Amino acid sequence: MLVGRISTPLLPTSRVAIVRAVLHAPDLQWSRDAPDASPSCPPLSRNLPGKGSEGGRSLNFLNFRASRSRASKRIMAKLYFYYASMNAGKSTTLLQADFNYRERGMATMLWTSAIDDRAGAGRIASRIGLASDAHSFAPDTDIFAAVVSTLEDGPLGCVLVDEAQFLTPDQAGQLARVCDQLNVPVLAYGLRTDFRGELFPGSARLLAIADALIELKSVCRCGRKATMNLRVDDDGNAVGEGAQTEIGGNDRYVALCRAHFAQALAGTDGGQPGFSSDVVGD
Repeated sequence: MLVGRISTPLLPTSRVAIVRAVLHAPDLQWSRDAPDASPSCPPLSRNLPGKGSEGGRSLNFLNFRASRSRASKRIMAKLYFYYASMNAGKSTTLLQADFNYRERGMATMLWTSAIDDRAGAGRIASRIGLASDAHSFAPDTDIFAAVVSTLEDGPLGCVLVDEAQFLTPDQAGQLARVCDQLNVPVLAYGLRTDFRGELFPGSARLLAIADALIELKSVCRCGRKATMNLRVDDDGNAVGEGAQTEIGGNDRYVALCRAHFAQALAGTDGGQPGFSSDVVGD
């Protein structure tokens, strides 16, 4: 704590003005003879030219804490969750963000689910041809520990996670800890809901704890925003039952607006998922 004392014939009207006057005053003298001085935090007696003790006005004005932690306070990292339906460009957006970091000389750490190996194990690939190697996470993977280990080799600019819907709720919490305890930003990309319109456990947790939620837009065949993921069989018929996770692309899933999703499950879409004459796009 710094305690300042001024002897000056003038009294500025604000604390900011006083501090500026002290810092820029000519012939500023410093001493450590204040009565409550201590070796660790000595008060400072500041004497400005002027009348001083010969009739000047003294003011104990600078009574504040010069907090070292406040001075070195960093902007804390955040957890971002980019969610969307199928075919919204999640992997493309992730790979673009990764490129932006690396272009500026910052190291990144990429993750994807071990379940989705359509592009090969430990590889993120987009529909437009972009691809990159990545670490794979399974339900028992300790992502936080892996990031800690990587930081021993040097700083990380960002951690990016694809297929984030396959995270366990605990792993979603680990991503939050990467931000809060390691001060490394995390960008997670994934589906919000499954083929029944229900939240994935990992996505539900990210929706609850992420600092920022960003929706990436996909388009239904009618022109509306697609928010649902319809699963279809080999003949293109809607599937309403089955395991929550079944890996597939356009051959297995169709991104639809809510209205067409409901029609497809009800069997009233004329056998064409995502298209019906009685639902007009906005």
